[in-house]
Amino acid sequence: MDKCSFCGRSRKDVKMLIAGMEGHICNECVEQAESIVKEEIKNESTKQLHGLKLKKPGEIKAFLDNYIIGQNDAKKFLSVAVYNHYKRLLQPNTKDDVEIEKSNIIMVGRTGTGKTLLAKTIAKMLDVPFTIVDATVLTEAGYVGEDIESLLTRLLQSADYNVENAQRGIVFIDELDKIARKGDNPSITRDVSGEGVQQGLLKLLEGAIVNVPPQGGRKHPDQKMIPVNTQDILFICGGAFDGIERKIGNRLNTRAVGYGAKRGIENIDKENLLQYIAPQDLKSFGLIPEIIGRLPVLTHLDPLNREALKRILTEPKNALIKQYTKLFKIDGIKLTFKDEALDLIVDTAVKFKLGARGLRSICEAVMTDAMFELPEKNVKSFTVDKKYVDDKISNYSMKKLSMS
Repeated sequence: MDKCSFCGRSRKDVKMLIAGMEGHICNECVEQAESIVKEEIKNESTKQLHGLKLKKPGEIKAFLDNYIIGQNDAKKFLSVAVYNHYKRLLQPNTKDDVEIEKSNIIMVGRTGTGKTLLAKTIAKMLDVPFTIVDATVLTEAGYVGEDIESLLTRLLQSADYNVENAQRGIVFIDELDKIARKGDNPSITRDVSGEGVQQGLLKLLEGAIVNVPPQGGRKHPDQKMIPVNTQDILFICGGAFDGIERKIGNRLNTRAVGYGAKRGIENIDKENLLQYIAPQDLKSFGLIPEIIGRLPVLTHLDPLNREALKRILTEPKNALIKQYTKLFKIDGIKLTFKDEALDLIVDTAVKFKLGARGLRSICEAVMTDAMFELPEKNVKSFTVDKKYVDDKISNYSMKKLSMS
């Protein structure tokens, strides 16, 4: 009599008995084997989803510390948000009704404080498709500019058009403040590069299946669209929001009358009002409530002081001084910076108020002549002192004045 080679039950005891080369298996053992296989696949995917290397929040922050100086609050918020997002991806489907929602992020900080660098470094660590898109070029469909879907076109390109990989990638939308609506009241005219773009972004941020033109929407109208599900794409938005400090200050001073009000105002750090930012400040600036609700993680970046700028010059793995040292080393020249020279570079950056981004411009002005002349000379070492930096910065400033 035929019987199941796994459980031993006969044909009359089961609904179906499937014959093999040297045995049989019943329908119940097939179902049980299927559940075992699925569970093993889920356990394996929990450890690593298609090569995704997930780290704990502390490990993410430690990685960021290697490249970015300061900004501890922003690093913590970003580390936790990214960790929770990818935990959500790795979570197997369960029968309970609890659904973990996306943790899209918005970072507010002055220019040159490290918003883009934070997003780039996170993507480098996770090894996922990543793209940076400037919100200033976006317009509503049908108007001159780029469509909202072009965000996902660039993500597809960075993933080599692998849709599955792109659907777990990261999109960094820079200059989000530039699409703020022009007034506090809803626009009665077409605000095609402001409020209109915000409305278009809602479906992407929330999670929807979007038909994406693989080569861009305007130049190739007859191309076949690629459906992309944005449910598992992490959106990180950044912007300087220039002038939002005034709105924060106005909100903090609304309780200037009453007991205890004076003490609260005295404790406010007026040099860094961004640390008190709240969603209502973004609304006052011009973001619509719907888009604020789809960016639940709000964090700020502190303005860079003199000490932080000096550390940025020398400490990170990709510090500017380390880069110049390596460039000269390739030519067989040992490059040395005196501490007083670094101080002068930092003081100049503070004066220009350009943040870390200004350090690169100043260093290029200081080092260009040396990088042009020294490779042709038989020089084994070169030292940059305060006098050399002062001369180069002065000459650079005079050239700029004469050109203006």
